[in-house]
Amino acid sequence: MGIEDVRTAGELVGRLTGQLRRIMPPGARRERLVDALDSTFAGDRAPVDAAACRAIEAVARRHSRHLELHLEPCGVAVGGAPDDEMPGWPPPDPVAIARRSGGIGAVRHLDHGDCLITLNSLEALGSARPYLDAAATLARAADRVILDLRANRGGDPATAAAVAGWLLGDTSRQLSVVLYPGHRRQWWTPELACGTAFTGEVTVLISRHTYSSAEALAYHLAVRDRATLIGETTRGAADHVTPVRLAKQVLALLPEAEVRDIETGGNWEGVGVVPHVPYPAENALHRALTDLQPA
Repeated sequence: MGIEDVRTAGELVGRLTGQLRRIMPPGARRERLVDALDSTFAGDRAPVDAAACRAIEAVARRHSRHLELHLEPCGVAVGGAPDDEMPGWPPPDPVAIARRSGGIGAVRHLDHGDCLITLNSLEALGSARPYLDAAATLARAADRVILDLRANRGGDPATAAAVAGWLLGDTSRQLSVVLYPGHRRQWWTPELACGTAFTGEVTVLISRHTYSSAEALAYHLAVRDRATLIGETTRGAADHVTPVRLAKQVLALLPEAEVRDIETGGNWEGVGVVPHVPYPAENALHRALTDLQPA
């Protein structure tokens, strides 16, 4: 069947489950995901439109919170066939990253020796590093860093590891192992020059919008007793994903690997990162400043 023939939700799910069996790590969770999609959409004659994509996502996200379907009604030039090999992520745009200041939204010195760093995204580390280093320099003399991840939807895992390393210590530490079908990858914090890491107190603000690698950063810090988390439980997307074109008009982000924190052996998939201090996200900074002042 040519790619132009994918017209119904049932046909799209057939493509989706075939790709999941190809790239997702085998195991009970993959089988539950595939079975849920097959049992719900087999033979479904609904057209492939925005409503169908959202319905498929809703079923899929019970088992993988990261799975996304992006509808492109006008189609794109993809050579007339779905991806047989994962194309990977497009190269980062250093100009766009510079305009976003490497993901740093603000660095503010507050009362009582606090320094607030608003980190809105985890941009590609090669382009983001100068901005991260500048923020670290500005915060060097603070008694406490308040790291605001409430609007951070994730990004480069290497950047998450770099920020974690700045807060965990100069010596390199393993954060996680990521399990792909047939191989695995370890993530470590970078080795830093002596005295580079921040040694004061750390508070991290999170929300229901905190997502993906930003959740990883909060999780890794929390389970190592390095930070107090304030705010709302995060969205719970731990899988590593890759773009795969399912049809001419549908680009998917599909899970290709599972994360295992090296300390806990687990992750936050489906449950989110739970704050130490639950609080409405919009008031989390106020709570950090008024109720949790360093001694």
